Amino acid sequence: MKKLFLSLVLAGSAIFTSCEGPEGPQGPTGYSAESEVFEVTTTFTSANNFSQVYGLNPNILTSDNILVYELYEVQDGIDAWALLPQVYYFEQGTAQYNYNFSFDQFTLLVDADFDRNLLPADFLQNKIFRIVVVPGYFSARTSLDINDYDAVVRAMGLEGKPVKQLN
Repeated sequence: MKKLFLSLVLAGSAIFTSCEGPEGPQGPTGYSAESEVFEVTTTFTSANNFSQVYGLNPNILTSDNILVYELYEVQDGIDAWALLPQVYYFEQGTAQYNYNFSFDQFTLLVDADFDRNLLPADFLQNKIFRIVVVPGYFSARTSLDINDYDAVVRAMGLEGKPVKQLN
């Protein structure tokens, strides 16, 4: 009985390993499942409602995520990046840089608990942000400190690669 069972198992595995089925459907086009870094320089005004919208081309997958970092300091030629949201304190109250995103665009914005027109010009003008597209499969890495821009870029193999400029 054991020999018969073993023979059936071996025959069945030989049949299934040599079979090929039809090719599966093609995945979506115009989407990227790769890590990327973009940089934008933006100015927030009342005319743009203190926000800027940027398209993502190619679109990202719905399982992907975006991390946005503000260039908050350059010291001795070294850039220091801070993960958004970043909250700042003023005499009038608090203001913050923040963002939201979908599969085809992201929005950078300034929010405040007081009139944003009262914010200083250097808080609103020519602000530089880096946007990191994080593929969904990457989220399994729970030990990564996403607050550290350099660690994120290194972990995704993007260190030394050119940063794409968005207008």
